[in-house]
Amino acid sequence: MSPNNKDLYQVLGVAREVSADDLRAAYRKLARKYHPDVNPGDKTAEENFKAISSAYEVLSDAEKRKTYDEFGEDALRGGFDAEQARAYSQWKGRREQSGRPFEREYVDLEDLFGGAFAGQAYSSGFGTRAQPKMRGQDIYAIAEMELAQVVEGAEVSINTPGSSKPTRVRIPMGAQTGDTIRLRGKGGPGMGGGPAGDLVIETRVRPHAKVQRDGLNLTLRLPITLSEAYNGATIEVPTFSGSVKVKVPERSQNGTKLRLKNKGIRRKDKRGDFFVVLELRLPEKEDAEFAEQLRKSDELYAEPPRKELRL
Repeated sequence: MSPNNKDLYQVLGVAREVSADDLRAAYRKLARKYHPDVNPGDKTAEENFKAISSAYEVLSDAEKRKTYDEFGEDALRGGFDAEQARAYSQWKGRREQSGRPFEREYVDLEDLFGGAFAGQAYSSGFGTRAQPKMRGQDIYAIAEMELAQVVEGAEVSINTPGSSKPTRVRIPMGAQTGDTIRLRGKGGPGMGGGPAGDLVIETRVRPHAKVQRDGLNLTLRLPITLSEAYNGATIEVPTFSGSVKVKVPERSQNGTKLRLKNKGIRRKDKRGDFFVVLELRLPEKEDAEFAEQLRKSDELYAEPPRKELRL
């Protein structure tokens, strides 16, 4: 399924005339299907996910897609120059029309393909050409993160192939699974004096045991007692930036949601909220007198709780 040996439109399972919205929908569907978090340890799914991401990176960019549609796989080669490719195509057409396509002239394929022929010395009518420069390969790596690191921003260590020591990378606040960070020149070494490739890091955020994430918002289910729910109370609520005092209103129902504004995740100039969902907990110990008091509490309801319940 690699984009190196398959048409990028086929990788995403769409027609060449697909709209931007339909392209995005197809990518998201496949990304969910093959995401490593959904297929832990499945190397095939991981390779498919990388292929899907690479294909979408090209086709979701209007200029890159236009160049790919015009030149095909050649446009994916590092250093490819579309203007030189067009110039070569026009030159070739003129030579063919003249009836002497390549008489005593040659084109510099290294300039055209930006290193596609690195490692090869080749001959022309003017002698042997020196080894061209070739850009190094991009290296892909995964950065596993905890939710707390996402909230605060973190510096993580990335182990990359061919490197004897880990690379330290600063992940900004607000990262989410699937984000990518590109470090220029930190990838594979170039050949023939060519530049190094890039290190492309994809972030994966591990689920938190007690806090759920929805975009930039966070939600914590907070246990409270019968007394706190009925009488109201001021209680301590843990957040990633420290404990916050929260007022529980009197007669709070189970599932009541309280909002702590701007206590969620920050991403660039936006910040979400931290929601607290009250979860009523009954006492574990048995007490006959308390049980009787609860039976008497039935008289305090304005109307039966299940009065309007219908299926």
